[in-house]
Amino acid sequence: FYVVADWRVACERCKEILGYGGMGHTMSIHSRDEKVIMEFGLRKPAFRIVVNTPSTLGSIGMTTGLAPSMTLGCGGYGGNITSDNLTPLHLLNIKRLAYEVRQADRSESPELQAGSVSSREETTERTSRGIDPRLLSRRIESFLSSRGIAPRKATNEPNTLAPKQHETAPSGQPTFTTASPTSVPGPASSTKVAFEFVCEEDVRQAIRENRLIVVNNRTIITPTARDLNQQHRVFVETDLPD
Repeated sequence: FYVVADWRVACERCKEILGYGGMGHTMSIHSRDEKVIMEFGLRKPAFRIVVNTPSTLGSIGMTTGLAPSMTLGCGGYGGNITSDNLTPLHLLNIKRLAYEVRQADRSESPELQAGSVSSREETTERTSRGIDPRLLSRRIESFLSSRGIAPRKATNEPNTLAPKQHETAPSGQPTFTTASPTSVPGPASSTKVAFEFVCEEDVRQAIRENRLIVVNNRTIITPTARDLNQQHRVFVETDLPD
């Protein structure tokens, strides 16, 4: 039970609570101010915002217009495929016969109309002999570069899993990066400082950044973060105190 200064502080506190273990599920708000209700609805990482009704009854559709269900999807926030209240309609396999109702625009793209040489070359490569390996390689390198990942150089040496650099985590505590998020470093990891708190979003960010998270027996780990770690093995445990 938290008491805060105003609704703006409460808005941030609710996001912290949802991040602890309820991402994407349900949040309730009791208010007569429609502006505040709308702000909570837009900003919270939950797909069911029930208003002026008990959250348990409102989320399953008993006291609201939501679809009656005891199985509630958490969408992308919670790693689910849907954010809906699941009903028998989600179990139906529907075959559809779809007629053309509008013709596709077959005109050239603005880049080709403007005489873009690179676009013409790529289009020629695609249409003449499928996707050219060089074009595919350039696209992959461009995608990896946009996420801060340098292309791997060809080498005959075995891939090492030792830590390669120090980084600073969002919480301000140091962590480290390895060649693979599923690898576990050697004794050198015992000198690292463990996190005090780890939530699901911390684990997802570590996976995206190809980074490990150091924890010990004092680290508070949310249930969803622990479950996600079972799949990706990003935790490195140490018995040393903070």
